[in-house]
Amino acid sequence: MTLASVHLTDSYFLTFAAMLFSIGAVGLLIRRNVLVMFMCVELMLNAVNLTFVTFAKTLDDIRGQAIVFFVLVVAAAEVAVGLAIIVAIFRRRRGGATADDIDLLRG
Repeated sequence: MTLASVHLTDSYFLTFAAMLFSIGAVGLLIRRNVLVMFMCVELMLNAVNLTFVTFAKTLDDIRGQAIVFFVLVVAAAEVAVGLAIIVAIFRRRRGGATADDIDLLRG
């Protein structure tokens, strides 16, 4: 069996997206490091993007790919704001930044 003979159906992509989303959700709930939490959120957003692209291909509709563009814009804005918050936490506290350190930003 060669790689060219494998036909990937939509269920493969949706299963992979579900696994990515599950890994991101578990990582978000378990980890306390803010950077790892942001990476888990990005992993979840990419899983949603894969789902949108899969359904756009299946339904032969461009709207799913347009929604992916807007999700990527929101993800970029989230990263910019999130990294600014993380830098502010690191400046106030010289150690690592955890989710419990958010109260340090209170004026």
